[in-house]
Amino acid sequence: MSLSTQIAALVDRIAAEFKTGVYTKIGTLASLTTTAKGNLVAAINEVAGRSAGVVIDDTAPSLTKVYSSTKTATEITAAINALVDGAPGALDTLREIAEELEGNAGQITDILSALGNRVRFDAAQVLTAPQQLQARENIGAQSAADIGDTTVDLVAQFEAALV
Repeated sequence: MSLSTQIAALVDRIAAEFKTGVYTKIGTLASLTTTAKGNLVAAINEVAGRSAGVVIDDTAPSLTKVYSSTKTATEITAAINALVDGAPGALDTLREIAEELEGNAGQITDILSALGNRVRFDAAQVLTAPQQLQARENIGAQSAADIGDTTVDLVAQFEAALV
């Protein structure tokens, strides 16, 4: 085997090892998300330049600036305090509220049932005759049967009575 054939075989073997050992573990420059894809150092410098351009500004929310960690912690604390809004210690977390609701499930069911049994004024309802009677008694109203025919022409009846 000639020297040039041996060198070509060595180059082929090194290239094969490079493809499997480097490309599969590290990737190619083309897979970089930077604009500098032809040079690894330029790509690293591009990424480093992005982080160097961060501007901290605690005055107002922004899409191009960030709050300091102190301002961020202050904003989080303020949001939590607004959410809790002076709730008693026993009910100032979602877990405590959930436990309280679970512990009073029967009472909550009773309240929801009572709400379902109200006479509505914001939507039509279908009530049984006993429910209608109770509602009328509660507000001192008369039934349609007690009032009679509301379509009677009272003027005609008056005029007929005059004759």
